[in-house]
Amino acid sequence: MTQPTSSPAGRARPRTTRAASDLYRAVWRWHFYAGLLVLPFLISLALTGGLYLFKDEIDQWLHGDLMRVESRAMATQPAQSQLDAALAAQPGEAFRYVPAPADDRASEVDIRAADGSRHAVFVDPYSAEVTGSMAYRGSVMWTIRYLHSLTYFGTAATLIIEIAAGWTILLVLTGLYLWWPRGRGGDALKVRGRPAQRVFWRDLHAVTGVGVGGFILFLAITGMPWSTVWGSQINEWANGHNYGYPDGVRVNVPVSEARLAEREPTSWSLEQAQLPVSTATPGDDIGLDRAVAEFEALGLAPGYAVNLPGGPEGVYTGSVYPDELSRQRVVHLDRYSGEALLDMSYADYGPLGRGLEWGINVHLGQQYGLANQLILALACAGIVLLCVASATMWWKRRPAGRLGVPPAPQDSRRLRGVLALLAIGGVIFPLVGASLVVMAVLDGLLTRRTRIPAAA
Repeated sequence: MTQPTSSPAGRARPRTTRAASDLYRAVWRWHFYAGLLVLPFLISLALTGGLYLFKDEIDQWLHGDLMRVESRAMATQPAQSQLDAALAAQPGEAFRYVPAPADDRASEVDIRAADGSRHAVFVDPYSAEVTGSMAYRGSVMWTIRYLHSLTYFGTAATLIIEIAAGWTILLVLTGLYLWWPRGRGGDALKVRGRPAQRVFWRDLHAVTGVGVGGFILFLAITGMPWSTVWGSQINEWANGHNYGYPDGVRVNVPVSEARLAEREPTSWSLEQAQLPVSTATPGDDIGLDRAVAEFEALGLAPGYAVNLPGGPEGVYTGSVYPDELSRQRVVHLDRYSGEALLDMSYADYGPLGRGLEWGINVHLGQQYGLANQLILALACAGIVLLCVASATMWWKRRPAGRLGVPPAPQDSRRLRGVLALLAIGGVIFPLVGASLVVMAVLDGLLTRRTRIPAAA
């Protein structure tokens, strides 16, 4: 009797099913690794980032005795008088003056003491009386910012955040693939079971991930410009040849080797900008009062800061980075003539600079006011819930005494395909790519170790 033969379609179906299963396993395995690596950082970033969205409100509440004054219907004291009062309270060299940004706010004078320490001294602009002082950038929200970026723990720690951001992008993309309905329809957006069951936490993790995944991607990508390796390289590339600046803005303007970012906090796209030098015939310095008057006449938005000249060729720099991007501005004045050597606003940035500055402003919760803050705060809360759900789901699935790494695909070629896609991301983000190589080697060793007994 002749044995029945299976059709080509019949033979292809099992292979297709196995291939899909192997691909799913490969993606799940790397999703697990990504979650294992970034889960603590995601929680930390969400908590500190959520707080930093309300930095002004929190700082003014916690440090109100220093930063807030009684609003009065009278003229303020000259800027130089306020600076002199600050120096009398804290001897040293003043390097920055911030006029009161509102009628009920104190002015700030930043001073470098003889021992090298830096202090922020707050002055009542109406009476020129010192309201108090703290370490420069010593407010609670500056500490939160340093914790958010891990700068608090040193430069090496910031490299970890850059790696974590890259792995977070991988986490979201692999998670989206694992969640994809594949014929389940609306069931993919349901949370089944009860909290005592693993299925409840799995569905909660999946549904929450779909809700906040886009926010995680956005925050990871827009946070990359601050990163140590990738951020500095892309910034140098964007600004190395004055890219993004209008033709002629620096024509006949001698510049020093000093960078703007070395003197003051500045926007991402201007971190590589070089400071102009005062070229007028040395004589009497125009002084802080005239410099402030010039900046006011030029229409710098309230909240601007004035960096004082550093050396005989130094300049007065007025800079402001308000919530509204269109009002960002940097102006350099010759310290002897008062001439504006450079006047640049957001409109003068190139397309790369404008796009990245917009992303950063939204990332900080500034661009769209309270709505921006509240939406991102909800996203941060969702990220914490996502992490808690994933950790609980893993704990309930984990075999006793083992890590519970998802099984490797039967066909190792599926894993190589996933690794090829990861390599593309590694080229874009080199530091992340190096960590992917290390993880791939470790995964290969783990896979080989688990398969040897099976073969025996």
